[in-house]
Amino acid sequence: MGILELAVPFFILSMVVELVYGVAKGRNTYRLNDSVSSLFLGVLSQARRFVTLGVGGYVYHLITEYFSLPLMDPTHWFTWVLAMVLYDFCYYWLHRMGHERTILWAAHVAHHQSEDYNLSTALRQTSTGFLLGWIFYIPMFLVGIPAEVVVTAGALNLLYQYWVHTQHIPKLGWYEWLFVTPSNHRVHHAQNDMYMDRNYGGLFIIWDRMFGTFQEELDEEPVVFGIRGAINSFNPAKALTHIYTDMAQDSWRTARWQDKLKVWVARTGWRPADVAQQYPREKTDLSHFERFDPAVPAVVSWYGFFQLLAVVGLLSAMQWSELAYWPGVALWALLLFTTITTALWLDGRGKAAVMKWEIMRLAYVAGLVAVGFMAAAPASVSLAGLTYLVANGLFLAVLVRAVNAPQVAVAA
Repeated sequence: MGILELAVPFFILSMVVELVYGVAKGRNTYRLNDSVSSLFLGVLSQARRFVTLGVGGYVYHLITEYFSLPLMDPTHWFTWVLAMVLYDFCYYWLHRMGHERTILWAAHVAHHQSEDYNLSTALRQTSTGFLLGWIFYIPMFLVGIPAEVVVTAGALNLLYQYWVHTQHIPKLGWYEWLFVTPSNHRVHHAQNDMYMDRNYGGLFIIWDRMFGTFQEELDEEPVVFGIRGAINSFNPAKALTHIYTDMAQDSWRTARWQDKLKVWVARTGWRPADVAQQYPREKTDLSHFERFDPAVPAVVSWYGFFQLLAVVGLLSAMQWSELAYWPGVALWALLLFTTITTALWLDGRGKAAVMKWEIMRLAYVAGLVAVGFMAAAPASVSLAGLTYLVANGLFLAVLVRAVNAPQVAVAA
């Protein structure tokens, strides 16, 4: 288990504390639907390793073997100081390019889609960053930093970034000049014109001050969280793929071959002129901004919370088990299927639009349980699967009855 997996109890406890504190202060920053959506994306991000085969790791191995400077001593303090500083420098440029180039923004955008800002937002992570993100960390291997130090430095850097995703901590004086803080990272998650594409550091804010991308949070300009092209959905599949889809559509529709290629390397926001004219995309009007918050019966929200507990439990079991590749793929598919179907309920799609997906999903679960029986899986695994099936069926029956009932809906 890595550092981030071991930190899960801390994540849960801190989110509960933030929620209780916010309620007590009359400034709650959580909505159940949005938080479930963010945590669904966090689960899928952690589960990605069960289905992807990383190119980056192999490239790092080749660099270490044939091109790097002599490996540094992993027990020496200087190795760790250099690793932490250099990792954050590389992260700054990855993060900056992740906002300035559409192909990289496509991987990063999921982290910015939440229109709330709380500790659950920190766990709202991409599942496609592995495609190109590894390129930016090649310098660490070229200078001879051992792989285990790079991995640990990366985990510590990401862990540090967790606590800055809160609205309850004000500016921190001199600390703001050197390090990333809740205040300067709130700016980074804003869609206000003056705040957009600023404050990219993960640990140190000094890179932003050095390279002209720093912006202070201002009292007279309250932050509006989210992205300008809101997806208005809690669907994780849409969250993870909508920019890729937009690029593919623009590339297909434009007439000029140069533009068909340029779409994939252009600066974020650029579109071929002919496509932009024929297929304009609406951007959020911040003067009339409303968060996406569809009204659904309360039981739908609690069904989403039930499924969140289920997928977190399944992910934990997967991480603690020694799964072969194809069983890992099968369980990853269940995680994806469950999060998508639950999001359809949270989006307020209604019974008719969702039930066919629920039936297929539960049939898939039943199939996995049956395969487990035939493969002589541990009794605890089969029992857990059967328990989930029964509990899900009962909960679903209550949900359908509530959706059909003539009642006033409430926000999720």
